[in-house]
Amino acid sequence: MKFQYSEKKVRLPGNVHTYAEKKVMKLARFFDEEAEALVVFSVEKNRNNVELTVHGAGTWFRASESTSDMFASIDAAVSTIERKIRKNKTRLSRRLRQDAFVRSADEATSFVEDNEDELALKRVKQIQMKSMTREEALMQMNLLGHTFFAFRDEDNDGVFAVVYKRNDGGYGLIEDTP
Repeated sequence: MKFQYSEKKVRLPGNVHTYAEKKVMKLARFFDEEAEALVVFSVEKNRNNVELTVHGAGTWFRASESTSDMFASIDAAVSTIERKIRKNKTRLSRRLRQDAFVRSADEATSFVEDNEDELALKRVKQIQMKSMTREEALMQMNLLGHTFFAFRDEDNDGVFAVVYKRNDGGYGLIEDTP
């Protein structure tokens, strides 16, 4: 597993990185050697925040935890991702065997610096999307912890579609007309 660390508004000693790497390696049994882990450390109002993003087998997992201790935040983030994997174990194993989640997401992020216009874009992401079923898109959205997820709808000739979480707890689908 490959590791990347980022620190926002905090400077941490090397033993925190070593501890994080040791704990995240527990997740390596679910992924191949090419899996990547990004750990972002930050401190806000005496709270130690850890955002852990793991990408492996074409699937993204994200957890964000905040406690009074950085080590406890790391433990909580790893536990959250492990819980997500276990919760979706049957779906993930079935999908992984069928290569349904294999997709390369080359994300290029650029920032626009224009404070004069409130409607200006602050961030642009570009991703390469492969087709997937609606169920796979919903699962991927939930694994990332997002409220929406854009994909190519395999059930509808690969048209662009977005699944989203509704305020009433259900899910919705927006799709382009073919």
